[in-house]
Amino acid sequence: MCPHDHEAAVTVPDAGGMAQGASPSLVADLLAANHILFDQGVVDAFGHVSVRHDARPDRFLLARNMAPGAVAAEDIVEFDLDSNPIDAKGRRVYLERFIHGEIYRRRPDVLAIVHSHSHSIVPLSVMKGTRLRALFHMAGFIGQEAPVFEIREARGDATDLLISDNALGRALAEKFDGSDIVLMRGHGSTVVATSLPLAVYRAVYAELNAQYQIEASRAGEVTFLTEAEGRACVRSIEGQVQRPWDLWKAAAAQRRSGRP
Repeated sequence: MCPHDHEAAVTVPDAGGMAQGASPSLVADLLAANHILFDQGVVDAFGHVSVRHDARPDRFLLARNMAPGAVAAEDIVEFDLDSNPIDAKGRRVYLERFIHGEIYRRRPDVLAIVHSHSHSIVPLSVMKGTRLRALFHMAGFIGQEAPVFEIREARGDATDLLISDNALGRALAEKFDGSDIVLMRGHGSTVVATSLPLAVYRAVYAELNAQYQIEASRAGEVTFLTEAEGRACVRSIEGQVQRPWDLWKAAAAQRRSGRP
């Protein structure tokens, strides 16, 4: 059995308290984020994206356990920061929801999180002596070196590599003290941001940067962005995140509707 198959069987009781309805626009954006990430090839049947609740900063919204490309409004579940569902009502939830709860707890500035197993990121998570580094202007947020979370340091060498409880979530969240992207050895990556469109943007361009880095390294020595260049790129380019968000959102909606 693939380790990810365990995700399909996770059913947990709802925590106490009443669900607090998030704004319809936030829910709509979360649906769009799921569909865009699938459409852009960042997630497939696995991976997930969440957003901090706009009325309750001590809660977050995440789909029930399902493929991101198929998420609809009725699939959104509210969670507390212990990653307990408020209103799952018996629906299965992601085993790795603890990624989200513990990062939101540790980073109050974070409003959205993407976790994925994008294809070019995974090789860089296991290559000794090589780290994901920003090499083009769209990915300045990666910085000089994306940290890698090594689950063996937290739980030994016999895990399934999944972040399946709060303790592992806390260990991963610590890696975000100085970075907005963390690779997870043999697993994938997690990206955080101050908005949902920005988190999606970063997830897409992290994957592209990884592709370019692997391709360029085959040809010879790679010239990476300096630290100052990375910061300047973030300042000038991430302020334009609405442009790709609107384009990707429209493209994903068009594909879902079946229009040519």
